[in-house]
Amino acid sequence: MPDRLAVGPRVAQMRLTHADNAHGRAFPWLASVAAAFALIQLVLVVPGSGLGWDETVYVSQVSRDVPAAFFSAPRARGISYLVAPVAALTSSTTALHVYLALGSGFGLFVALWVWRRLLPPAVLAGAGAMFAGLWITLYYGPMAMPNLWCALGSLAAVGCFLRAVRETTDGKALAGLGAGVVLVALMRPSDACYLVLPLVVAAVAVPGWRRPAVPAVLVAALLLGSAPWIIEAQLHYGGVSARLHRASEIQGGLGRHLAVDDQIRALDGRTLCRPCDVPWKHPVTAAWWFALPLLTAGGIIAAGPRRSAAVLTTVVAASMATPYLFMIDYAAPRFLLPTYALLALPVAECLRGLYTSARPGWRPTVAVLLAYALAGHFAVQYWVLGHVVARSRVARQEYTAIADRLHALGVRPPCVVTGFDAVPIGYYAGCASRQIGGHDGSITADGLRAAARHTPVAVIVAPGHKPPSYARAWRPDTVPPLRGGTDITVYLASPQR
Repeated sequence: MPDRLAVGPRVAQMRLTHADNAHGRAFPWLASVAAAFALIQLVLVVPGSGLGWDETVYVSQVSRDVPAAFFSAPRARGISYLVAPVAALTSSTTALHVYLALGSGFGLFVALWVWRRLLPPAVLAGAGAMFAGLWITLYYGPMAMPNLWCALGSLAAVGCFLRAVRETTDGKALAGLGAGVVLVALMRPSDACYLVLPLVVAAVAVPGWRRPAVPAVLVAALLLGSAPWIIEAQLHYGGVSARLHRASEIQGGLGRHLAVDDQIRALDGRTLCRPCDVPWKHPVTAAWWFALPLLTAGGIIAAGPRRSAAVLTTVVAASMATPYLFMIDYAAPRFLLPTYALLALPVAECLRGLYTSARPGWRPTVAVLLAYALAGHFAVQYWVLGHVVARSRVARQEYTAIADRLHALGVRPPCVVTGFDAVPIGYYAGCASRQIGGHDGSITADGLRAAARHTPVAVIVAPGHKPPSYARAWRPDTVPPLRGGTDITVYLASPQR
């Protein structure tokens, strides 16, 4: 990073003091954005939404009513810790989603608030609104998934980093930097590595930012937040290297894979695109994605004396996007939430610059054009959000119907479900989910037969498939279909009483 990005301590102090005068103005802007973010989730996303596959894994780890699902190598337990206060008290999905919606709204406020000494309130509010207005952000706000919390932690960490390197007496910034990195590492240790790496390089390479405590805090926070994952790797996988190898296998093998086109296609509402050999039906949903690099570059230019902040957020955003664009062969829009949160800042700088740099007589026209562009953008986002939420509601109804049918067939807790979609079906039915192979292999065929002697066991067989050999003599029946398909066959083992 060029030396010119750095500023002397005295100049930095003057800038911080000047920015401090805007604290009072920043609060209502940021509070309004955060409140609107939470309110939209509560109105549009939370009602009727269910728990997806990954959510059932995370929530089951701390649920009071459902046995823990198998926890595979790539996962980290941060989101389970976050939902534990609610999941341990109630099995209500709505209560859990309300808790997370309110929490994500507060988290957005905090992540933006740490920047109040660095950027004008209008830029922060604009950045928050653009990030919060994405269908991806709104959809995952109330969901028990780690990616949005990685985004909020990253946004807060970069802001605290800039404050910490510019003002050596800002102890709160150092503490906030550590807290942000710990949060990201608890949620996704790999994301935390791609967050910390460019920050450490910046803290060492930029002369005016060389404060020894900063890289020390970064490394210590990374290790602290990753500690549960590392300890688990030692206890259950034979070490960190072995767990990383297993995680790579589950993710299809990490290497040189171009997933840029996959991410673009996924923006039309696919929460997971794997394999992503699907047609690109709605190109308009990715228009903002193609504009993002241009707006980011424009924001760096327009930032003026705040250019160092715009450059750093862009560098960190690019770092955190790298594995998901160039190292895996599938896509999920949520993977890039940390990148979108960070790039929202230079984008907001760009939009502000377009308005303020126009001649006074042209500013009303520029404002109208920007308003039309943003209205069109948000209209597309809410259109996609509506489709994604509708699918979530249908999935909840389908899994609930299957669970009710299993209960009617005598498969009630304590029970075991295995086979097709066993993880979410088991969660909704209140059963343990166990698989004899694959990514979630956690039991043997003999183990299932032994469990069937004293516990109801259900083998879910996908349409068009045959039952496993150990279940062919068990009683067949059917449960309602999933995703608009045909009825699903289930093979039941009645326990011997």
